[in-house]
Amino acid sequence: MSVKKKPLVVVTRKLPDSIETRMRELFDARLNLDDTPMTPEQIADAVRTADVLVPTVTDMIGEALLKDPECKLRMIANFGNGVDNIDVTSAHARGITVTNTPKVLTEDTADMTMALILAVPRRLIEGATILTEGKNWEGWSPTWMLGHRIGGKRLGIVGMGRIGQAVARRARAFGLQIHYHNRRPVAPVIAEELGATYWESLDQMLARMDIISVNCPHTPATYHLLSARRLKLIRKDAYIVNTARGGVIDEDTLIKLIEAGDIGGAGLDVYEHEPAINPKLVRLAKAGKVTLLPHMGSATIEGRVEMGEKVIINIRTFLDNHKPPDRVLPSML
Repeated sequence: MSVKKKPLVVVTRKLPDSIETRMRELFDARLNLDDTPMTPEQIADAVRTADVLVPTVTDMIGEALLKDPECKLRMIANFGNGVDNIDVTSAHARGITVTNTPKVLTEDTADMTMALILAVPRRLIEGATILTEGKNWEGWSPTWMLGHRIGGKRLGIVGMGRIGQAVARRARAFGLQIHYHNRRPVAPVIAEELGATYWESLDQMLARMDIISVNCPHTPATYHLLSARRLKLIRKDAYIVNTARGGVIDEDTLIKLIEAGDIGGAGLDVYEHEPAINPKLVRLAKAGKVTLLPHMGSATIEGRVEMGEKVIINIRTFLDNHKPPDRVLPSML
């Protein structure tokens, strides 16, 4: 009696051990045990040989790959919520199912957003380096390392989806006034719970906020949503926090405005050209003008395991000829 061949699943990066073990049990899983990012040539080979590809945000699955006549893929099960690394339209046209891992990293990302909202005005990183980089600390002083309180300040949230709402709940507990811009207003019950004020005009909101938090997805429509023109609307003493995607902000203009003192500062976990970080941002960080983190907003053990579990569920559901629970269609973007 012949044994049914398991589908070949290629995973582009190292995943939690428990997830990789389960994948080996269920599929013919080709894993990336040393976590070295796959080259474009290696990804192209995977597209030609695998039944299912499991990429991450760092892997670009573009039109050229998906239109390759030798493309064998039946499914792209993205290990991540955002799918801006995948040409979903080309995949759909080719009959390739695309899935993601939504609703897993909401609380983790909101926690990190709130951490940055606190870190910038209270100068947390500056204070920590005094003790860890051999600088002279002479003890407490009434006028040393003064920052700003956040209670009573106006927080403008750009993108009031699951993460934006989770940020709003945390921020309200710290006494911030909640404002937001979104494609459409949230349900009245949510607005009432959060005490949130809706701004149809992003321009008008930006000009009036003390703190701006970017929590929208990265799509063609949100690329440089905070453009040079819009960044110039922001108050000189305000600052920006971004835990969404670097491409939402015109990074070069942001840097120039902070350098000139025309924006108070920034807390960034994502960058327009990551993993490359603009050296000017690093200089601003050393000067205490910005707080920089290495894209770790969703980096919790629990979150990564839950993401992997969603990937497995999506793959198994698809291979059983059912609709995956987290399918992504071009019309959804």
